[in-house]
Amino acid sequence: MPHDPKVLDHEYDGIQEFDNPTPGWWHFLFYLFIVFGFFYTVMAFMGSPYLPDPERKHEKAKLAATMKKFEELGTLEATPVVFVEKMQDEEWMNYAASVFAGNCVLCHGAEGGGQVGPNLTDEFGKNVKTIDDIYTVIQDGAAAGAMPAWGQRLHPNDVILLTSYVASLRGTSPMVGIAPEGEQMEPWPDAPPPAKPEADGGEAGDG
Repeated sequence: MPHDPKVLDHEYDGIQEFDNPTPGWWHFLFYLFIVFGFFYTVMAFMGSPYLPDPERKHEKAKLAATMKKFEELGTLEATPVVFVEKMQDEEWMNYAASVFAGNCVLCHGAEGGGQVGPNLTDEFGKNVKTIDDIYTVIQDGAAAGAMPAWGQRLHPNDVILLTSYVASLRGTSPMVGIAPEGEQMEPWPDAPPPAKPEADGGEAGDG
């Protein structure tokens, strides 16, 4: 019996295998989809809002760390001592700067030099004479609503930290600043002295 080239040589229990290879176009699509899948995965990780990327992970970790520190901060009191004390805390001033950037720059400029709202860097204030007045204006608003009452939108601690940040802008030199308005402000209170370390409660030995 002549050998049929379409039948393979091997045999299993009397059963032979017909030579029916997969079409070339199938192989082409198979490898094409592998390559496509690779690039699709890369693009998904780079651009998808649902998949994490290093930058999002960093921002998420940074936010989590800030929230943890915010809990440790407790409830701040709106007093001049606290305002001035927080002005000296670089980490919290960096945080307050982000609050300022997200809510205040449209009216007061990126560096506080003023645009629609007044200049926050000079020695004069339209509604501010003392550091407490900064808190009142941020909390309750001013100018018949032109200055929003941020106390209704921000966390109470945010209002206090933002007060400290705005107070820290006094005396700085923005790239762009409008002319002073209002009356001369009083000097801010002096920073409180650093807390003294607690004395060791143990009794000294006889030596």
